Amino acid sequence: MRQIVLDTETTGLSTGQGHRIIEIGCIELVNRRLTGREFHRFLNPDRDIDEGAERVHGISRDDLETEPRFHEIADELLGFLADAELIIHNAEFDVGFLEYELKLMKHAKPVITDHASVLDTLALAREIHPGQRNSLDALCKRYEVDASKRDVHGALIDAELLARVYLEMTGGQTKMLLDDSGEAATADGGNGMERVARTDLNLVVVRASKAEAAAHEAILEKLREAGDCVWDRLAKP
Repeated sequence: MRQIVLDTETTGLSTGQGHRIIEIGCIELVNRRLTGREFHRFLNPDRDIDEGAERVHGISRDDLETEPRFHEIADELLGFLADAELIIHNAEFDVGFLEYELKLMKHAKPVITDHASVLDTLALAREIHPGQRNSLDALCKRYEVDASKRDVHGALIDAELLARVYLEMTGGQTKMLLDDSGEAATADGGNGMERVARTDLNLVVVRASKAEAAAHEAILEKLREAGDCVWDRLAKP
């Protein structure tokens, strides 16, 4: 599975006020592994940058005078994103700006989901941690992702941090409570399960290939190295 962790920096908060993208940072994941491939561009917005925005990312208009315009890098960007799942924190913001830029240049396919699917990690974090702060900074602290090298926000460094947060947020083992018989137990002591006999089902069993079984065992070995592997306990007769 190919995923692209994406972040942008902009001249301000609203496309309704004509604000533009000034930096795009993308990090590639394949099968949940960082590949080292990235897409990173600074862009000339042809407009001033709000003071508040500049305080956040530290990029001035003078810094961007010799950088390309969005329409000059659009095809390269969309080629990098093609058919991937985009992982974006507060996706509505970044996708809105990307689509605004594509519409300004009258691109034939200005809707991002025509090029890639989108996963919003802010929405995901709110499901996992309801009622808590779920900014990227808060998630870095919660998942112990080191953000100490970031003095100001930047598209590429924020994409790198988000990639690591996403992997931590979605890759942990779910803890299971087992009773003495090895069955899952509920808090009141019951097993909470009822076995239902069904003779009317025609189930298709797809067995793992040798390569899939080997990959599964490699993951289990990493879990064993990190500590207790629940799978081993479940697999015991």
